[in-house]
Amino acid sequence: MANKLEPGEILRRLENAPGWTLGGEGRSISRAFAFADFNAAFGFMTRVALAAEKADHHPDWTNIYNRVEVTLTTHDAGGLTEKDFALAGAINAAASQ
Repeated sequence: MANKLEPGEILRRLENAPGWTLGGEGRSISRAFAFADFNAAFGFMTRVALAAEKADHHPDWTNIYNRVEVTLTTHDAGGLTEKDFALAGAINAAASQ
């Protein structure tokens, strides 16, 4: 099991996660993405799904047409871990493709 990060460490890591905001009483991070159309949003979700499966860490997300909202938390740790910030970086990279 991944170790839950301390609040100060979460804030430090959040500074290096552009676009992500702290939520869930400090237990999750979230970001909304908008794309040109549904195909672009779905392509993004496919890239994220591959990265998430490789990391064995999966986002909570919703998709409505060209918009994808993503929330990350490590459920079995009860909050944020390194896994969340690593996946946030991969998601940001997927959004720029």
